[in-house]
Amino acid sequence: MDIEIGLTEIERARSADALKRLLGETYALYVKTHGYHWNVTGPRFQALHAEFMTQYSELWAALDEIAERIRALGMFAPGSSAEMLENATITPDNGVPDADAMIANLVRGHEAVARAARDGIDAASEVGDDVTVDLLTQRATIADKTAWMLRASL
Repeated sequence: MDIEIGLTEIERARSADALKRLLGETYALYVKTHGYHWNVTGPRFQALHAEFMTQYSELWAALDEIAERIRALGMFAPGSSAEMLENATITPDNGVPDADAMIANLVRGHEAVARAARDGIDAASEVGDDVTVDLLTQRATIADKTAWMLRASL
């Protein structure tokens, strides 16, 4: 069935590609944050354990929203971890960093998500995809605020 939402297939593909990059960064950050939740130690354990849970829960919900927008554009969302991570610059840790390094790594991760969202805003704006621009703006807002809050705790 044809998709008649006011965007050509090429325009929809451009927005979907931007969303796939955001999905990859979000997924990589989700995995990292969840691992930190399990492995954080030290005098701030309780506070960081709870904060990391709040963050990974928010990231998990975002994954569904991003993937569903890709589908609404008529494209297929990445269906495996490997496929999602192809679009990510956030890399996994080898070993378990200390709490301050975890926080610093998460700052960089949220900044990567914010950059992906902003690049996507540019791409979706160029093709007139205001719905995707709105989703990407929301993701950038959350990433900016989370990065700021994490930086404030260092």
